[in-house]
Amino acid sequence: MNLETHVLTGIIIQIYCFMIFIFPFNIVFTILFTFFSHFILDAFVLIAYHPPDPQKGDLFWLSWQIITYGSGGILILLFYPFILGILCANLVDLIDWVILRLLYTRMIKKEKINWRYNHIFHSIIAKIRKKTLFWLPNLTYNKKATISEILIDIALIIGILFAK
Repeated sequence: MNLETHVLTGIIIQIYCFMIFIFPFNIVFTILFTFFSHFILDAFVLIAYHPPDPQKGDLFWLSWQIITYGSGGILILLFYPFILGILCANLVDLIDWVILRLLYTRMIKKEKINWRYNHIFHSIIAKIRKKTLFWLPNLTYNKKATISEILIDIALIIGILFAK
């Protein structure tokens, strides 16, 4: 799933954890639930338009990237008080795609390793998906599959609005 979906999930989980649990459990459960929500959401990635490789020549792909990262950035700014949930919900991507990719790239240049995309958490998510959600259709390259993620985002926004 994309940035805005993880951001919205982090927000809604933090809202409900702070409504239900007392300190310090509200913080602990926010961290745990938002971190593991990433695994659940990304396990369903096959039902969303999410090509694993950049489609730089495709105007639709480029527009979708601008929309998802732009809306994710706007949501982070608007819902900054929920930064704990937002950060923890995106921690998997920050570790795998930012930190480890940077380290792997440096190691490859020094020829210490010869592999590039063996990210810790996303390989776990792929195994979970293969064992539990194998029946889902693969719509990864289907542009109409953006609708599924938009619907998930709308449901999350409604959940946030009803939580307040």
